[in-house]
Amino acid sequence: MRPPARTALTALGAVGAVGLGAAVWGFGIERYLFTLRRHELAILPAGSPSLTVLHLSDAHMAPWQRRKQRWIADLADLTQPDLVVNTGDNLGHEDGLRGIRAAFTPLAGIPGVFVHGSNDVTAPSGRNPFMYFRGPSAYAKRSGTLDTAAMDDYFTAELGWTDLNNTATTLDVGGLRVDAVGVDDAHRDWDDLDGALAALDGLATDGAFRLGVTHAPYRRVLDRFTDAGVAAILAGHTHGGQVRIPFSSKALVANCDIPLDQARGLSTWRHDHRAVPLNVSAGLGHSIYAPVRFACLPEASVLTLRAGSSHDSSDGHPRG
Repeated sequence: MRPPARTALTALGAVGAVGLGAAVWGFGIERYLFTLRRHELAILPAGSPSLTVLHLSDAHMAPWQRRKQRWIADLADLTQPDLVVNTGDNLGHEDGLRGIRAAFTPLAGIPGVFVHGSNDVTAPSGRNPFMYFRGPSAYAKRSGTLDTAAMDDYFTAELGWTDLNNTATTLDVGGLRVDAVGVDDAHRDWDDLDGALAALDGLATDGAFRLGVTHAPYRRVLDRFTDAGVAAILAGHTHGGQVRIPFSSKALVANCDIPLDQARGLSTWRHDHRAVPLNVSAGLGHSIYAPVRFACLPEASVLTLRAGSSHDSSDGHPRG
């Protein structure tokens, strides 16, 4: 064999080995490396007690995913949250609620709010994952339906959480009054921003800490929440891109119109001279038809909120 041919075969073999290793890592290892992200924000009114917020998103739960269920269940003791915010896509299978019960029951009695993602209503379906690179995914018309009512009843009646889909509510969290506003899945155009913000205005709790909650962080939602004076926004949906280039600050895709460098983690959202912290969770799961994570660990977030000092500006920038 001539040297150039031998070199080419060696290079091809090396590329194949790297590709195989990446596939083994993404399919067999990384998707089980559940990670807790911690952030601190000085955004509460002066003199307020500190609050711990547990942000859960995109569990896409199937009943056999016991490692994920056990890891989530341990978060109650590990984080001792004052408030739980669930930004949707809880179910990944027709029997996913069984796994959600195993994971979330230790959080019962802790104040919480939740909004829906599409996979709280319609079952996942097989599709070409490369289609995501063409833009936000389309609805699979043949998807089955999920038992959303049973899930919502579990969240509200058994866990004590508040349904925040296209509405607002006031919560007493650790002695602090929190006005939370949320919308249903904007990716499916189920959001009713006018209705949600009218409900927020109707709370008539001047001076309360305002929190915005959405599954899909579309610009129209983030802008309207920012205009409404929320102090922070929590979202999910993007999976952080799910497959990323290692060490890159940008996702390859976001499955919505958010900037790619804000598709995961804590950043600042700016609109009309206002700026607020935005936490986009990369989520805990994946579709059962795309069981892979690469350079994008599955995660939950803990946000420690503390009072700003008298000289802190209200620019919404993360501090800590």
